[in-house]
Amino acid sequence: MSDPKPVRPELAAVLEAQHAALDEARPDAVAKQHARGGWTIRESIGAFLDPGSFVEYGRLARPARPDMTGPADGLVMGTGMVDGGPVCVMGYDYSVHAGTQSAINHAKASRIFELARARRWPVVCWAEGGGARPHDSVAMQRTSGFVPHTFISFAQMSGLVPRIVVAPGRAFAGQANLSGLSDILIATKRTAMGMAGPPLVEAALGVKYAPEEIGPVEVHVAAGAVDILVEDDAAAAAMARQCLGYFRGPAAPGPEPDVERLRAVIPENPRRAYDVRKVIEGLADVGSVVELRPKFGRAMVTAFARIEGRPVGILANQPMFLAGAIDSPASDKAARFISLCDAFDIPMLILCDTPGLMVGPEIETTALVRHSARILMALANATVPILTVVLRKAYGLGYYILGSPPLRPTVLLAWPTAEFGGMGIEGAVNIIYRKELEAEPDSDRRAAMHREFTEQLKIAHTALAQAGRYALDDVIDPADTRLILAQVLRTCPPPPPRTERKHWVDAW
Repeated sequence: MSDPKPVRPELAAVLEAQHAALDEARPDAVAKQHARGGWTIRESIGAFLDPGSFVEYGRLARPARPDMTGPADGLVMGTGMVDGGPVCVMGYDYSVHAGTQSAINHAKASRIFELARARRWPVVCWAEGGGARPHDSVAMQRTSGFVPHTFISFAQMSGLVPRIVVAPGRAFAGQANLSGLSDILIATKRTAMGMAGPPLVEAALGVKYAPEEIGPVEVHVAAGAVDILVEDDAAAAAMARQCLGYFRGPAAPGPEPDVERLRAVIPENPRRAYDVRKVIEGLADVGSVVELRPKFGRAMVTAFARIEGRPVGILANQPMFLAGAIDSPASDKAARFISLCDAFDIPMLILCDTPGLMVGPEIETTALVRHSARILMALANATVPILTVVLRKAYGLGYYILGSPPLRPTVLLAWPTAEFGGMGIEGAVNIIYRKELEAEPDSDRRAAMHREFTEQLKIAHTALAQAGRYALDDVIDPADTRLILAQVLRTCPPPPPRTERKHWVDAW
């Protein structure tokens, strides 16, 4: 067997430099990252992409300062495939100068964003790091007045391509900014975020905090900054793959749920609450539901799901919180979700069970008159198919802004348990029959009259009565809901090809 041909020196130098940036060439850095409880950025990208599909850009980049070293200048990026579809990926390497942002890796980020925008490819970004790298950025400011385009470029892609950010650990300053600009933000149990890290906070406030004291993940989940909280880096990569799929249209149908259980979800007692997530699980392909911001705006559930493989955005009142009444946080959560679905042509399923908007002097201090208007503004201007199913209560302005006839839903259905009205039935009785009730001096007789009037009004506002007035398209067996929705979704034409975005998506 002949000896292999010698490698030319210039090629050997390139191969050595390429290898030096990989995890296998940096065992100490890898071990340190694992000791922190996280994966390396190359491990995360490898788990996210289809095997063997990654094409790296800028692996040989290095810090601008000649006295500094750092593989790929702390930013791993490139293109690849997920379930056979193209995607741009980038991620800050926490093992290189704590994942800080530099002049060189800002240029790299701008390059991958430019490519994503030109090709209309989704962007998935891992944002773990401590913001600007002072050693580098200060020097560049002095010599060239360098100002990064990274954040503006990322913002300008809003509504044009899906932008998913994973914040697997500490994300401060620039990394927190990218996280806040995302369409979907995925965090792990070890995430901590803040618009400034410990050094800047200490300089500004005179108090020294650990990173996890500034912005622990629990705070961001409750405040609505984080869309999805997962256990660890492996779960984050898998979740990013699943979320990306909702923006890519139909897929193979998943397992069917037990639709017969839907007949028993709504309690016989109309005052009893139930978890609307059970309805969602009974409609969607098994394993296809991903809820966004579950601990924020809890009067509303927002979730992506699939019905016979077709992606839908689900907006549902949650009777377990405020009896499903709509408050300001729920309004913001709903409006933003509608805007996101509409921007990317994802049909919307609305599951209505609300007594209306929250009322009283306390709620008015939250500017509900403005926040609730965001839902109507978003739905009234959306062009995606809207499928409405009234589960139980459909009262007042709450129903009006959630897929009622004036919003021209593609289909408007009701379950037999549905009841309609300008307000709650009992409250309406108190107003409509006030004179009759006040004229009756006997309290027992007055109570009996109230029950009789209430029953009469209920009968006039049942689902069957509404259908008789053709105020909805049909009253259906709950067990048939999934099939009917699937049939309607099949008839909806595919969205037109777009060369420009429909609209940008509010970061909030």
